[in-house]
Amino acid sequence: MKILMVVYDNDSYVSWFPQGLAYLASAARNAGHEVTVYQQDIYHWPDSHLTEYLDHNQFDVVEVSVIGGYYQYRKLLNISAAINASKNRGGVKYTIGGHGPAAAPEYFLRKTNADVVGIGEGEITFVELMDAFEGKRPLESVDGIAFIDAEGNYVKTKARELIQNIDEIAWPAYDLFDMTHYSLARMPNIKANERCMPLLSGRGCIFRCNFCYRLDKGFRPRSPKSIIEEIEFLKKEYNIQYIDFSDELLMSSKERTLDICQAFIDVNLNVKWACNGRLNFADIDVLYKMKEAGCVFINYGIESLDDDTLKVMHKGLTRDMIIWGIENTLKVGISPGLNIIYGNINEPISAIDDAVEFLLKYDDHAQLRTIRPVTPYPGSELFEYAVEHGMLKDVADFYENKHTNSDLLAVNFTQHTDNEIYDALYHANMKLIKRYQEVQTEQYALTCSDLYYNKNASFRGFRQT
Repeated sequence: MKILMVVYDNDSYVSWFPQGLAYLASAARNAGHEVTVYQQDIYHWPDSHLTEYLDHNQFDVVEVSVIGGYYQYRKLLNISAAINASKNRGGVKYTIGGHGPAAAPEYFLRKTNADVVGIGEGEITFVELMDAFEGKRPLESVDGIAFIDAEGNYVKTKARELIQNIDEIAWPAYDLFDMTHYSLARMPNIKANERCMPLLSGRGCIFRCNFCYRLDKGFRPRSPKSIIEEIEFLKKEYNIQYIDFSDELLMSSKERTLDICQAFIDVNLNVKWACNGRLNFADIDVLYKMKEAGCVFINYGIESLDDDTLKVMHKGLTRDMIIWGIENTLKVGISPGLNIIYGNINEPISAIDDAVEFLLKYDDHAQLRTIRPVTPYPGSELFEYAVEHGMLKDVADFYENKHTNSDLLAVNFTQHTDNEIYDALYHANMKLIKRYQEVQTEQYALTCSDLYYNKNASFRGFRQT
């Protein structure tokens, strides 16, 4: 079959590599299908261009994947309208997937007029779905999908079993995508002349934060050997020197983290890398080994410095553990990513001041950090709490009325008014932004001093990139 995979425009100067679609593209191509990628994200074509493209090019299937989010939701509606407006729509199957549609399949099916929603891990599901479209099997025999049948009834098939040995999953179809563009992505502590790509070291997470929606339960790691082979490929084919491990949790345990790091060291992998980490695993010996193996940035989900709120979130952390882990990270010379959100169930407004104090003390300013309100995405425990307590009516209420921006409250779970929260966030984030700008000015001053007083001839100009 001829498949068009649409990478939507996310209004970014440099777009993030669409890993999910790239994995699907690889699976489909390996099954004998012809895959074309439509890169609206890079060229910023208007949605009407997609309609024209479909009018003049024949495809059997169009696939779009989005995460949950106010922008992604509205973008998906516009993309869907563009697809449905094509004169060839009647002969094209339209499929959607990702964390957004998968959390509320029936709602998204009826809003987008898509033929099928994919739910969960997609490599096997997508290939079997193509078989169904070709008449080789009944549609309802494909696990992990939802659709509206000929009588207008909503049908959801049984859940797709997870691929247990994820080393066997084919790598993303890198060659179908503009790697020159995607490798320009910037990460903390990357040099201007270094090329970056995301890579998965595993799938899933061992924790269950109440604000998180996860498609699949449990955690399935890749072997260090498999990870190294893919990195070596990216180095050879695309001169990638920086890897961002984009999965939820590379640091799933101390033992696994040490095993991966030792494997990198043993083969002299020689790449910089960043990952998502857990502060309860941030032992000094683990962090030193990570540093030796090339790690330059660990993104930590701190979320709050209030112990009661951390319990409500099911974070498995305490304030003392957070401070211990961050101090260890800074001690070994790795930049910590300090993610903090505000507004979980009954969180005191004083938590915002605590967060600012913490960030001003520990942030090394490898990135600009601000505090955002928590969002109860459909499928999360927090969403169900909001519905049960009359704060949200349903998925439609969330997407159409409440979730207008990720930096604005969708639901207020605290004992404080919206205006009190916004006032606190304004003053908090202005402090953080001002301090970030001060650090940049201090760094420029050091550069100027080195240039003019030390006659540093290696200076390459005052430029952003």
